[in-house]
Amino acid sequence: MNANEDSTMPQKSRRKHSVRIKRVYDEPDDQDGRRILVDRLWPRGLTKAKAQVDLWLKNIAPSTELRKWFGHDAAKWSEFRRRYLDELKKNSAELSTLKKEAAKSAITLLYSAKDVEHNEAIVLQAALHSK
Repeated sequence: MNANEDSTMPQKSRRKHSVRIKRVYDEPDDQDGRRILVDRLWPRGLTKAKAQVDLWLKNIAPSTELRKWFGHDAAKWSEFRRRYLDELKKNSAELSTLKKEAAKSAITLLYSAKDVEHNEAIVLQAALHSK
């Protein structure tokens, strides 16, 4: 191993922090790390104290138009993912913020949707793991 390889090792280990996803309505726990809300709208019926959100990245959420078009219709999931990833490419500043947070520590992406298999946090988690 040469000197250049040694200097990159700490950076590689920093990128391996966990990125979890969780409904914001679920109880916070010690495994959450930094709790980051990735919804454009604040979750209904939830106080800021109860949510225990460390960071709210509302501008990383799908656009209002995309969110309304999708309507959590599982039949539109593939197209939603494609369109949302396109939006994320145009929103590099917010995605960069999220990547920096993930590099620093374990994070949990919080979302409010009832559908645990079709939501923006899943797309964001995959985007963070792919880079």
